[in-house]
Amino acid sequence: MPHETHFRKLENMYHAAPCNAHYAPTLSVSQGHAEVILPVRPDLFHAAGAVHGSVYFKAMDDSAFFSANSLVEDVFVLTSSFTVYFTRPISSGQLRAVADVVSQTGRQLIAEAVVYDAEGRQIGRGSGCFVKSAIPLGAKLGYK
Repeated sequence: MPHETHFRKLENMYHAAPCNAHYAPTLSVSQGHAEVILPVRPDLFHAAGAVHGSVYFKAMDDSAFFSANSLVEDVFVLTSSFTVYFTRPISSGQLRAVADVVSQTGRQLIAEAVVYDAEGRQIGRGSGCFVKSAIPLGAKLGYK
């Protein structure tokens, strides 16, 4: 199945990204859909003892990005804009960001993401616009 191979290569690319060594997330990709699970740790907290909003953004952007790139098999997509809404703080458990592509026209894809805590409560949501780049997917990116 060509799509399944593409999805696994995207997952490999994500897990090989240097920034993910710090966050220790996991990613699963399917057609137009992606999920990121990220463990909550005190080194991700802001001064008030909850996860910093940048971590919410990372989880949502990553899941939305890979839901979009699941539909593009030749090039890397780029985030051109992303809007985030924070709805609840989190200080334990894990973040689970779930994203789906809601629109695809020409070079542009729009994906929506919702992030949940370990009890399944929504803690944030966002939407992003992604565009096809000129960067080919390949082994240099970890896409293997």
